[in-house]
Amino acid sequence: MSADIFEKCVNFNVVNDLRQAGFYPYFHRVESAQGPEIIVEGKKKIIVCSNNYLGLANHPKVIEASAAAAKQYGTSCTGSRFLNGTNDLHEKVENKFANFVGKEAAVLFTTGHHSNLGALQSLVAKGEVLVTDKLDHASIIDGCRLSFGEMARFRHNDISDLERILKKYEGKAMLIVVDGIFSMEGDIANLPEIARLAKIYGARVFVDEAHSLGVIGKNGKGTGEHFEIEDSVDVLMATASKSLASIGGFIASKKEVIDYVKHIARPMIFTASLPPACVGAIDAALDLAVAEPERRTNLMNSAKKMNAAFKAMGYNTNKSETPIIPLTVGDDMTAFKMWRMLFDEGVFASPVVTPGVPEGQAIIRTSYMATHTDDHLNFILEKFEKVGKLLGVI
Repeated sequence: MSADIFEKCVNFNVVNDLRQAGFYPYFHRVESAQGPEIIVEGKKKIIVCSNNYLGLANHPKVIEASAAAAKQYGTSCTGSRFLNGTNDLHEKVENKFANFVGKEAAVLFTTGHHSNLGALQSLVAKGEVLVTDKLDHASIIDGCRLSFGEMARFRHNDISDLERILKKYEGKAMLIVVDGIFSMEGDIANLPEIARLAKIYGARVFVDEAHSLGVIGKNGKGTGEHFEIEDSVDVLMATASKSLASIGGFIASKKEVIDYVKHIARPMIFTASLPPACVGAIDAALDLAVAEPERRTNLMNSAKKMNAAFKAMGYNTNKSETPIIPLTVGDDMTAFKMWRMLFDEGVFASPVVTPGVPEGQAIIRTSYMATHTDDHLNFILEKFEKVGKLLGVI
């Protein structure tokens, strides 16, 4: 009898086991806009797992701009950017983003994931090397796999291990790829040391600012601005699905680099372009990110408050220094139980388990918005203290 390709699906029991136990945390139906308070399956929750860092996803001006773009351009561009799917709004937003981050040019992909896939696949060829942090986002790893280059990984934020790899491949064309803010850990890449080594070994630097754009830096430009070394970032990636209240992703760099990516990247050529409504939302969100810096101030103040309070309770927040604050809780089942208890108490959080984290180091990932009030934050802290004590986590 021949093997059945669906056999692994039939034997995939972990999801049903979690459902039957009442601990299944995924694909819960949200029935409202993503503000600090949301409706999940008919019940109000305080959300601490959204990436709506600046709180712009339900801002009236963003909604108005999105609706106006749909009214003018329709609901779809009906083709790829490469052929019939580029309009003047795409080009306007690309120029605005490039100016914002201080690069010569930018290109807008349909998703942030596609941005990393397209840029890395096109920029790194056979015989060249991608040097990545072991905790880089999955989209970076996927982009590396699509390229014909060799991938070498260094221990998380370990500069000596990075130099070991750069020495090994010295003389080859190399691209160092790191997250600005790491999405699960909440810490910041050691960009000054990465840039120093890149200069010594002749490598280029690519920074994924998905979680850092709008969040860190004097003007919210991300990690380069945070460390005041913007020119050390050769290629900057940012998604529009977080601080920019939409979806899509940018790659920004020198004009010749962007022109090359636009004509080589498979996710650019073979994917339909970002719908006008999404582009209109990005356009307005970029303006608000510049015009209302107090949002970033509020966000970082909330992050500092929550990190300090969690530590005082006895939680391990690892090395977080941003609005992403992971709480290490132990094994996977403890994380699932904690998620369920928090959910029942009115807090919607995210459990992250193996293989997303090492075995026995499951976390509850929390993240915050500029629009969380002190009442929201105090409610969250009260519930985390109650549940953490009941489970013996703190």
